Amino acid sequence: MLQTEFEFTLPFGYVDDAGTLHREGTMRLATARDEVEVAGDPRVRANEAYAPVVLLSRVVTRLGSITSVGPTAIERLYAADFGYLQELFVRLNDAGEQLVETECPACGTRFPLDLNQVPAA
Repeated sequence: MLQTEFEFTLPFGYVDDAGTLHREGTMRLATARDEVEVAGDPRVRANEAYAPVVLLSRVVTRLGSITSVGPTAIERLYAADFGYLQELFVRLNDAGEQLVETECPACGTRFPLDLNQVPAA
């Protein structure tokens, strides 16, 4: 069976309005709909840098006892925790390809190269 939710522990943790520290959480895999709806979000249209906040608020399904994690909670994370969640998101949702554009030294033809398919030297 495909695992779609993954547990995590934040380095510092989110402190809610009551002063409760939340470090344990769950993140689910992103869907195409997540990506599309984030692109259409008015906050993202006004400021593209806000996209990771909205996207993480969609895929983080639990943060401590909070089961409805909204953008405000993500905004209030410490930078180290925000970065941790961004890295976790990429690790969980990466298709495994590491494409780079390269050029043949002999003829100059440009082509994509998957670094995962290159044999070790």
